[in-house]
Amino acid sequence: MISVILQMAGTIALGHVWRYLPLGGWTADRARGALTSSVYYLFLPALVFSVLWRAPLGVDTLRIAGTAAVAVLTSMALMALVGRMMRLGRLQFGALLLAASFPNATYMGLPLLGSLFGDAGKAIAIQYDLFACTPLLLSVGILLAARFGESEEAVHPIKTLLKVPPLWAAVAGAGLNLAGVPQPDWAAEWLDRIGAAVVPVMLVALGMSLRLETLTGRQLLTVSPAIAIQLLWMPLAALGFALAVGAEGLTLTAVVLEAAMPVMVLGLVICDRFGLDTSLYATTASASTLLALLSLPFWHGLAS
Repeated sequence: MISVILQMAGTIALGHVWRYLPLGGWTADRARGALTSSVYYLFLPALVFSVLWRAPLGVDTLRIAGTAAVAVLTSMALMALVGRMMRLGRLQFGALLLAASFPNATYMGLPLLGSLFGDAGKAIAIQYDLFACTPLLLSVGILLAARFGESEEAVHPIKTLLKVPPLWAAVAGAGLNLAGVPQPDWAAEWLDRIGAAVVPVMLVALGMSLRLETLTGRQLLTVSPAIAIQLLWMPLAALGFALAVGAEGLTLTAVVLEAAMPVMVLGLVICDRFGLDTSLYATTASASTLLALLSLPFWHGLAS
């Protein structure tokens, strides 16, 4: 576990160095856009399609999705309660509500579980995110961002969900799986080769997204409740619910680790889109990512 964390930290650091030393004249923000787009539209759908086509799907799938939904929604409710007791503006409240509710289940969760557990870990990470976190983000999360943000953009959650390539890949892969269609060797080799780009590109892009300059004392004090909810409450809630529904072994460990991931980086895009406090969200994402490198081994040991 420690070795995997260190390898991930090193790759993230390479991406962050890009913020200070633009390679080939590309700024980190510009390069990150190209990298994340390639992952979102090409590499990740290929990986999702391939893994879910051959992964065992059944009762555990319901346990995984249910655990993710409970972890997200209880964290959201807790942050809403705590946020009401803090001196927050509407834009700050909305940003922290998103930050405390949605983990970086794909950008960090997929690489970690894939490194620890192989295809079985990747399958759990994909199901955790695409069968619960992403639908909740693009429905409840988007509605909350619109409610507390300054944008007057009309929100259509169903239309937004239908535009998510990895989600379509998940539906197609799971459909072929449940229909009993075998995955040809040539297809497995081709899709796996394309999907192999996901992990390193994701981690480099994550490093590019970190904004360590926002980690000031005042900002950290403001975001500390959201970080505590994301890194402490969410995995604890996932552990309790997963045990209650009978999850065990690899599934139990994996869902707890997914819940223990830091704040989702994609939230920066949502904050920009709806006019929430992007700087405050960036502080939460950056600080929680650094702290998660220390807290993840604890949750791995507890859930194993």
